[in-house]
Amino acid sequence: MRIKAGTVYLAGSGPGDPGLLTVRVLELLRGCGCLVYDALVSPEIMALASTTAEKIYVGKRGSQHAVEQPDINSMLVEKAKAGKSVLRLKGGDPYLFGRGAEEALHLIDCGVPVEVIPGVTAGIAAPAYAGIPVTHREHASAVAFVTGHEDPAKPQSMLDWAALAKIGTLCFYMGIKNLGRICTELSKHQSSKTPVAVIEWGTTPRQRTATGTLETIERVVREMGIQAPALTIVGEVVQYRDKLNFFERAPLLGKRIVVTRARMQASELALGLRDLGAMVYEFPTIRIAPPEGSNLDRAALQLSSGAFDWVVLTSVNGVDALFDALSRQNLDARAVRAKVAAIGSATSQRLLERGVRADLIPPEFIAESVVASLKTKSEIAGKRFLLARADIARSDLPAALSKLGGTVSDVVAYQTVLETEGQEDALAALEKGEIDAVTFTSASTARNFAKILGPDRLKSMFLSPRLRGLSIGPITTAAMKDAGVPLYAEAPVHDIPALIELTQVVFKADS
Repeated sequence: MRIKAGTVYLAGSGPGDPGLLTVRVLELLRGCGCLVYDALVSPEIMALASTTAEKIYVGKRGSQHAVEQPDINSMLVEKAKAGKSVLRLKGGDPYLFGRGAEEALHLIDCGVPVEVIPGVTAGIAAPAYAGIPVTHREHASAVAFVTGHEDPAKPQSMLDWAALAKIGTLCFYMGIKNLGRICTELSKHQSSKTPVAVIEWGTTPRQRTATGTLETIERVVREMGIQAPALTIVGEVVQYRDKLNFFERAPLLGKRIVVTRARMQASELALGLRDLGAMVYEFPTIRIAPPEGSNLDRAALQLSSGAFDWVVLTSVNGVDALFDALSRQNLDARAVRAKVAAIGSATSQRLLERGVRADLIPPEFIAESVVASLKTKSEIAGKRFLLARADIARSDLPAALSKLGGTVSDVVAYQTVLETEGQEDALAALEKGEIDAVTFTSASTARNFAKILGPDRLKSMFLSPRLRGLSIGPITTAAMKDAGVPLYAEAPVHDIPALIELTQVVFKADS
């Protein structure tokens, strides 16, 4: 479906996990010119939005409103009538306790077209992630979604507690402050031993679940420190949690980990850590930029004419830069008339995506390992090597190849530039002492991380025994040492999968 100017798309972002977004909402995030979003729309979801879109935060937390509702209504009308396509993004589903109907009616009354995109609601998703089916043939043939956000000063509740107590499963939204009253009222009409679960930040890495009964749950929640946003589930279905709970068994659930790679390269590491339950903060320290005055295009043309025996590619960025250079000359993978050595699994995978299978993947990314692996394939002496690398790449490899009689063309394929944007959330969490680990995937990420923080702030942060510095390999480790970044552990194999595995091992040792 196309995106229309002057239309407001009233959409639900789901309960928090970006994987629960609908395809249509993802299209709108990428295509709408204006994004008006609430507090429960996660940073991971916001990161999917178009970089050129106007983004307006109108979140509400309890009694704290960034923008009052009448002002939100007026803003939506104004942006749409100015000709913008507007995505009004709410947590969960826009019509379920989300005031979406009020906004839609106001827009229609003002002559603004509205389209509604439902979202996965927390009342179904959060219990599922906590191992609780909201219905079950033996225990619950009905489920009710109930607001728990009633004013405790009211002399009488508007809810029919006797009728609610007859329903199989009850899902109370926004009821953490009124939990005691909810339990008291229900206990008048059903057993005080009825199972109850309270799920905090459902479907996100911050998810925690308290379980008990109508009689005990308030105490359990207080002892665990569970706070809003939280969903309360009442009913016999809660008993299935022990068997069906999958999400909270993730090995890194709740761990807060900083990824320092370039924003465009962070996805593999960030996704791998998120899949294991971690809350990932992206702290880009480098930005990949085209080289200045490079002879990469000339080298690519020479490659197509058979001028090299080997091409050595040390990163995904090098692969992309070389193939972009080939493309500028109307060439493709068929022009690679040389054997190819790829450093690391990610580099070899990117080569495959470009249509080339690596002839050699050295076990380690250090000069000695690369040279030793090349020697198993052919003599070095007399052979011609093309190295397409970063502007700050170390000289060890070309020096070692030259020493053994190889002819080396060491070409700058891309620059690594100090990044200065997109670090605010990670910095705030670091300064509050909330981060468990910082991952470093190259020497430049370590050097730039230290440069951005400065020596005093860096030292202060790593005084906490909670914070661990994790390195992808020895070159990165050496740079961390030089920059004053303490090392906790180094990956045994120097690639992203091994760094992810190292992170698991580190935190498993704590448990």
